[in-house]
Amino acid sequence: MSSELHRRLVQRLQGECVVKLLGDQMYWLCELASHLSTEQIDKVHRPYAWTVRQVVEHCVNTERFLGMCLMRIAAGDRSPIQGFDHVAYADSRFGLGNFSGLVTEWGHLRQSNVVFLRRLVPVAWDRQGKIDGDVLSARSVAWLIAGHLQHHLSIVEERCRLSVQRGPEMIS
Repeated sequence: MSSELHRRLVQRLQGECVVKLLGDQMYWLCELASHLSTEQIDKVHRPYAWTVRQVVEHCVNTERFLGMCLMRIAAGDRSPIQGFDHVAYADSRFGLGNFSGLVTEWGHLRQSNVVFLRRLVPVAWDRQGKIDGDVLSARSVAWLIAGHLQHHLSIVEERCRLSVQRGPEMIS
């Protein structure tokens, strides 16, 4: 991901507290997933190349990867973090299990990241590290996690012609 893409993903977010936003997004994904039919989940909606199932798997993989980056940066680990080829991961279809299982797995990862952020000391939020050549703070990674999911869930809503409540205070 480039710095420009990071900025675009984060600029679309609303709110001042990333921890609250990350929590609210759990509601959004569960609500959206409950409104999707099996046909919608396993169909490639052109012009996109992935099924909704692959998109959710991509979100699971990215949540896991960025959570690891967040921990390393917050801890002060200055060693560069190599990115991962998200397209190769999605195309490999290595983890396309039961759709509700993917949603549950993502929920556990998100809960873990939220709990982790709640225990960070203030100085840890501003520590910086390199991810795929880009310098990011732990705070930036937290916002990127939220921006990445919002980007993909918005596309899924558009693809499937759905509009669901995004959370207690995130009504679309």
